[in-house]
Amino acid sequence: MNFSDIVINRQSCRNYDGTRQVEKEKLEAVLSAGILSPSACNGQPYQITVCEGDTAKSVARACMGMGMNKFAADAPVMLVISEMPYVKSAALGAKLKNNDYRSIDIGILSAYLTAAATEQGLSTCILGWLDDDKIRKICDLEHPVRLVITLGYAAENDSLRKKVRKEPEKLIKYK
Repeated sequence: MNFSDIVINRQSCRNYDGTRQVEKEKLEAVLSAGILSPSACNGQPYQITVCEGDTAKSVARACMGMGMNKFAADAPVMLVISEMPYVKSAALGAKLKNNDYRSIDIGILSAYLTAAATEQGLSTCILGWLDDDKIRKICDLEHPVRLVITLGYAAENDSLRKKVRKEPEKLIKYK
């Protein structure tokens, strides 16, 4: 699958096949791609906690407050992305430039993880609706949880949806 195919085929999955587990080699391929993502000063200010089995189910429940993300219950893997401290050079840059490099780096990591999953024939959904305190307790984490990525196989009846995006003219400016 080339990059254009990945871009066309990646979508937020909300209908997982709860009976199908993710093979270890595919999970490792996804994680390996993620850790190669660029970050400010190559600091990689995040931790990926891989949750499977009962732990994944508990994390999924911690993402379902107020009726949200019910589909997460069927995803066999939950990737919990925690924000870690900056390396010194990135911390200095963030302070001097008033820019949140950790959030940027976590966004890039998430893009790499979800693209790599698509390449492996897996589906994902990036969840920002989550209970940080609950997930920290479940995963024994000290630092804030910023995102959870569901990972698994889409159900057979989960078809590729038409992508609805803003017109390029509203997003791109040439000078």
